[in-house]
Amino acid sequence: MKGRTIIQILLGVVIVALAYLLYNSIQKPVRFENEYNKRRDACAEKLKAIRALEDAYKVTYGTYTGSFDTLINRLMNEDSMKTIVKVTNYDKIPADVDINEVPEKEAVEKGYVSRQEVFINPIAKLREDKKLNTIDATGHTVQMSDEQIMNLRYVPYPKSEKNEFELQAGMIDKSGFMVPVFECKVPLAVLLSDMDHQQVVNKIAEINKVNGRYAGWKVGDMTQAVTDGNFE
Repeated sequence: MKGRTIIQILLGVVIVALAYLLYNSIQKPVRFENEYNKRRDACAEKLKAIRALEDAYKVTYGTYTGSFDTLINRLMNEDSMKTIVKVTNYDKIPADVDINEVPEKEAVEKGYVSRQEVFINPIAKLREDKKLNTIDATGHTVQMSDEQIMNLRYVPYPKSEKNEFELQAGMIDKSGFMVPVFECKVPLAVLLSDMDHQQVVNKIAEINKVNGRYAGWKVGDMTQAVTDGNFE
């Protein structure tokens, strides 16, 4: 009786162990995909912000840059973006005129309102236009802090490493005209370097089969004048 009891216990342990192994084998690819998607989204947030910075840099300086130091430091520290602001000339408005009731075209013609070119900080403008979005700890959408902008160059995963996105900029010939282009990217081999090696290899092979797609996340392209992201 005692021997039968021991056998039953052992069989129970084996069944539980097999059930766990089966469950784990089923959940392993699910966990991989969940982590893969989380890292993709984290990259997408940074790449969108980098694209916004590059667009602002191009508007301000006429070209893109392949240097994170130049991109971030100039945009943060120079009041260099030209914009047009509306100025109300109160000294020219008669006392009996309510400027709020005067059509804008008429106000301009009569000199009540004028437009002036001013130079502003590009980062401040991007924040005003809500183009540097991030999600805070409470789940709300907020504008990135200076520290977060300074750290945009770093790939969000693995957390234990400090890898930088690859950033390039240059000019290409498009129908006889030289146009500026940029590209910012990170290969999956870097982004997923601390995850299961075989699953990473399989994911890269899966992506490469689809028309030779880039196995990673990026915005822009060094061969064509586009700023799209392949995560969009």
